[in-house]
Amino acid sequence: MKFKITPFISLFFCSAVFGQMKDSIAADEILAEVVVTGTRTERVLSSLPLPMTIITSDAIVKSGVTRLSEILNEQTGIILIPDESGFEGIQMQGLDAAYTMIMIDGVPLVGRSSGVLDLSRVSVGNIERIEIVKGASSALYGSEAMGGVINVITKRPQKDLFSGSLSYRYASFNTNDANVNLLWKKKKFAANVFANYNSSDGYDLDKSSWLKNIEKYHNNTIQPKLYYDFSENLKLIVSNRFYNQKIDNKAVIETKQYLGDATEKEWNSQIKLEHNWNSKIYSEYEFYVTNYKNNAFLNDENSVLFEESYYNQWLLRPEVRTTFSIKANKLTTGIGFNHETLDRTYFDGNVVFNSQYVFVQYDYNPTEKLNILAGFRYDNHSEYASQFSPKLAANYKITADFSLKASVGYGYKAPDFRQLYFDFMNPQVGYTVLGYNVAEDRLKELDNQGQIANRISGINFNNPLKAESAINFNLGTFYKRNKFRLDVNAFYNSISNLIDTQVVAVKSNGQNVFSYTNISEIFTYGLEYNSTYNFSKEFTVSLGYQYLIAKDKSVVDDFEEHKFVRSSGSGTIAIKKSDYFGLFNRSKHTANVKFLYRIPRMKTDINLRVFYRGKYGMFDTNGNSIMDKYDKFIDGYVLTNLSISKQIQDKFMLQAGANNVFDFTNPDQINNLAGRQIFARIQYNF
Repeated sequence: MKFKITPFISLFFCSAVFGQMKDSIAADEILAEVVVTGTRTERVLSSLPLPMTIITSDAIVKSGVTRLSEILNEQTGIILIPDESGFEGIQMQGLDAAYTMIMIDGVPLVGRSSGVLDLSRVSVGNIERIEIVKGASSALYGSEAMGGVINVITKRPQKDLFSGSLSYRYASFNTNDANVNLLWKKKKFAANVFANYNSSDGYDLDKSSWLKNIEKYHNNTIQPKLYYDFSENLKLIVSNRFYNQKIDNKAVIETKQYLGDATEKEWNSQIKLEHNWNSKIYSEYEFYVTNYKNNAFLNDENSVLFEESYYNQWLLRPEVRTTFSIKANKLTTGIGFNHETLDRTYFDGNVVFNSQYVFVQYDYNPTEKLNILAGFRYDNHSEYASQFSPKLAANYKITADFSLKASVGYGYKAPDFRQLYFDFMNPQVGYTVLGYNVAEDRLKELDNQGQIANRISGINFNNPLKAESAINFNLGTFYKRNKFRLDVNAFYNSISNLIDTQVVAVKSNGQNVFSYTNISEIFTYGLEYNSTYNFSKEFTVSLGYQYLIAKDKSVVDDFEEHKFVRSSGSGTIAIKKSDYFGLFNRSKHTANVKFLYRIPRMKTDINLRVFYRGKYGMFDTNGNSIMDKYDKFIDGYVLTNLSISKQIQDKFMLQAGANNVFDFTNPDQINNLAGRQIFARIQYNF
């Protein structure tokens, strides 16, 4: 399938719609969308000078999805990419999953595998909304927010009542998902208790292998939250989250079959005090601690232990934030401390990170039309150089309905535990991977044991590994009037000191020793377009599109110095600079169209979503170490999701649908497309 859209076509479409719009809905019928993630203060979305997306609880329910990964995969500019473990991380503005911070109620989750956080750990059954900030956000959130932030905000009781919901969903592959969500409030006390059970037999795209793409699993989540109002000006929130999962664990090594299991356990606890000193000063005192554990083992055919692994990470973080209201402006300050520990397989003991940070942000409104957001964050870390992360953004309202916004920010991604302390030797092949901080001592030890044939000249570990850094630019528009809403954003990211692997020594067995170093510089740029048009109160159409270029700057520069070649039947052929496609696993074009049709008399909603991902390459197939147009690509494809929801007497909701309606699979190239998944759901609200 061929599909090509350029930014110029997108802009032309915008202009055409502007010219044809007519007034039909009164301004007082437009509900303000209040967000907090972009500034850590409440702001109306249309006035925010940053590129941001909101996913509402209503949109989540109507889509019929159950996990955070599924609903994020339906958003413009977000692509789920599976890693070697099968976990799916998000790619945003062309940046990998390691550069996006994932939070629940404003506090981060831990437990990344090779930089990827398993988003299927999070159920969507108690979500009020999801706020997505795109672009460097280190000025507020520090490391891991170099590419953006996703904040999952759970429901909170607002009035004196007892309410809740019970739901059950059954889907293909014997997939079960059950939710209980209870909300209660009476005077000073309030509570929200959420529980979820999720299980599946997994799926298998390759029947010739005894291994499945996704093995059988089951998990459960319990999330109690308590609220107590000491007064109108002093309020306490105590929140906990417990997650447990068990997965069948299988492997084939040299034709031998091994069986075991893998368990995951996660615990989050947050205590927060909200304090209104007066009408001009508001403070939040927060203490957060989280622990993530992952244990796995494999036994051979005689039930003898063959291999085991473990992962145990802790994060403890106290933080204090205060916002000062100065006429129409706000000054937000914060100070905090991070204490992180990780004990895992192939680490020589428990490793510890300590960091202190402070951030300041000024939300300035010199006129009714102009808003300026300026701020910075300073991080002092025990294992890498201190980081200063500034950001500047502005929003100018040309009219009451139309505004321009621009932002520039600095982001950084600290070297993680693995890149600093990994100590791994592959027992089958014999290669070794060493973290930067342990590499020198381990190389000397291996050399004394006669395992090193030679070290690569010019490589040493005298200077600390640097944090990756990025400069991010965004320039966009926001228009919302009557039946039509439009959001267009052009972005550019330049990332320096990219951490990558390199060969540092050759072993006496002929295999390599790898470690990490700052060697690469990449850049991404593109345009993102989102629009929604209400043809009537019953029929709404949304369109999203992203154009993306993502390349390695060193490769682009190398075209100036020497020729890249590709193999051919008669030898090698030089390729042009224009033939360089870019980074692996990036599509130039992605798009979606969403249709929502309501039938009021039948109390029925029909929700149809169509998604397109353009071609992309996974591997270099012609031997020149880059992705060029002569390599083999995964062709572009279309997926269609459908859900139909019916309300019965405002208490019951019946829902049925299918994801990947037309059963598209490509098992030889794409391992995270499971084929058609049919589901049915019942929900009772009280």
